[in-house]
Amino acid sequence: MQHLIEHARAFPELAVQPEELSRLASGQSPYALFITCSDSRVVPALITGARPGELFELRTAGNIVPRYDQPHPAGESATIEYAIEVLEVSDIIVCGHSHCGAVGAMARGDDLTAVPAVREWLEQATPLPAGADAAPPDLSRPVQAHVLDQLDRLRAYPSAAARLADGRLRLHGWFYEVHTGSVLAHQPDADAFLAL
Repeated sequence: MQHLIEHARAFPELAVQPEELSRLASGQSPYALFITCSDSRVVPALITGARPGELFELRTAGNIVPRYDQPHPAGESATIEYAIEVLEVSDIIVCGHSHCGAVGAMARGDDLTAVPAVREWLEQATPLPAGADAAPPDLSRPVQAHVLDQLDRLRAYPSAAARLADGRLRLHGWFYEVHTGSVLAHQPDADAFLAL
């Protein structure tokens, strides 16, 4: 923890130029909403090279996008709606990752009674396709299927549907390999995740 504190103390001098911080004080207009897992090994700015103000981030266990038609609005839904309607992002990236604990728990059918909030959160996800429990150790197939499901959920958000229809919004499915640093993107024409 101490190295995190030391870096936070030195951040104003080390990480960015003072004029960049001043510019950020006037507001934000990020390029994209980046939805990914809360996993500490997934660092959106590190993966993309984004500078402060370039990514609006939503991190959830298993990068789950809640269904829009839930009876009570969720903070995740509010973040998505804000990114689309207020910030007017032109792109949304849903980025799953290898060795994902949440998708692994779903694929294996882990007993999550000791963590009931986690269990209830994962129950919101669409069940993984048949055979997911026989996934490779990096969980690439079930995670990629899960990413595509989250993109489908985004398409059901009214604000997303309207902007997708008129071309003001694009959706992207990514798969980050923790063990290699590689990023694969879903290519709809090939229906496959291929190297960026």
